[in-house]
Amino acid sequence: MADPRGFLKHRERETPAYRPVPVRLLDWKEVRDDLTRDEPTLRRQASRCMDCGIPFCHQGCPLGNIIPEWNDLVREGQWDDAIERLHATNNFPEFTGRICPAPCETSCVLGINQPPVTIKNIEVEIIDHAFERGTVIPHIPQRQTGKTIAVVGSGPAGLAAAQQLTRAGHTVRVYEKDDRLGGLLRYGVPDFKLDKLHIERRIEQMDAEGTRFRTGVEIGKDITWDELRARYDAVLVATGAPAPRDLPVPGRDLDGIHYAMPYLHQGNQAVAGDEVPDQVHARGKHVIVIGGGDTGSDCIGTALRQGAASVTTLAIGKQLPMERPDGQPWPTDPRVHDISSSHEEGGTREFLASTVEFVGDEHGHVRSLKVATTQYNPDGSRTPTPGTEREVPADLVLIAMGFTGPETEEIQSQSGVAITDRGQFQRGADYATNVDGVFVAGDAGRGASLVVWAIAEGRAAAAAIDEYLLGSTELPSPVTAHTQAIRA
Repeated sequence: MADPRGFLKHRERETPAYRPVPVRLLDWKEVRDDLTRDEPTLRRQASRCMDCGIPFCHQGCPLGNIIPEWNDLVREGQWDDAIERLHATNNFPEFTGRICPAPCETSCVLGINQPPVTIKNIEVEIIDHAFERGTVIPHIPQRQTGKTIAVVGSGPAGLAAAQQLTRAGHTVRVYEKDDRLGGLLRYGVPDFKLDKLHIERRIEQMDAEGTRFRTGVEIGKDITWDELRARYDAVLVATGAPAPRDLPVPGRDLDGIHYAMPYLHQGNQAVAGDEVPDQVHARGKHVIVIGGGDTGSDCIGTALRQGAASVTTLAIGKQLPMERPDGQPWPTDPRVHDISSSHEEGGTREFLASTVEFVGDEHGHVRSLKVATTQYNPDGSRTPTPGTEREVPADLVLIAMGFTGPETEEIQSQSGVAITDRGQFQRGADYATNVDGVFVAGDAGRGASLVVWAIAEGRAAAAAIDEYLLGSTELPSPVTAHTQAIRA
């Protein structure tokens, strides 16, 4: 069992330091300072886990990670057992340990009156330690079922499902429309948050296990959805929710205004060494980022590394409180003010800022934004306050206001998969659509969400497909398709 007095002896929360801002802005390496990795510190932090009778961290994690067990194994220095427990519920802890916002930590019982256990950091150290020791090896199935499955999309949901189904003995092929695998992990998340080494070595493991991959193939164009279904015994749609939310105000058609995700995609391509013709670049420009979420934060870090003259983030809402609000008590995941590593690197953040117009120059290029103070109306809507307009200089505007859902036109017209009123793929609790043998997992079915939910849904959808093909399954199914998200 855990050290019963660990949380009393070690009350301070310790996490690895980030590299100094002036240093890390010179490159695209991960911001964490690996020189500060220290096993005694990590084991000391793991000992703070209380091994609760009711571990609410499980409630916070949709994967059902067995957090108290691998915390105690780290405390004891039993690294091989720790990675075995971690992999039992999570295919890719190297992803969740880096880019998940860790709702498990806000559910930690210790967090009632102390800083919570550093669950996310312990998780990433376990998997990094395992890769360094060479204990992450392929799990090759002992038998083949003869069933074939196509997985469309190589993001975390698609990869998790593919790995589970391959290990169950099915023949799985993953289709990816981009030139490299990983989905938004590859081209939507900058290297300073997730080094692409972590994707490459996991793909290497999956390839050795028998999963097959095809890049540069867009289903719906290169192969129709009906043709794909005819070739395989089952199809899993894991295409994500890439359709961006627009800002239709006057001047939207000016040059220099771009959605955030294509900008990040090009940035990741350039970092990978690709030639990117006509790349949208922030060098020497006054950059405005509209939207205060994770995508906006990634734009800030990217623009600063590209040498932007200034970076300003405009958020339409109020600044959230720094501490847990009274109306969001433990163990809920509270909405609090977030300061990411990119926010620490520079730029300014403005709240209650409503963009009312993009202002252009004589060449049709954006030169500024007309912004007004946001007012909250009795019906809950938010509108610009008349008479508060001002102009903010801008050479490059990045719209990072979130996503509206998956791209549905081709699959709906070609295969007849039903769409919900909210624009997502309609599915039952077992991830099955109205078309026999077609399933949906991840953001394509639930809307834009967290990486941990994508992996959980990928694992659960794999179990549903396995049962559909064989009549029963032994694969774990951590969530149903109708489970509500922890964080909106």
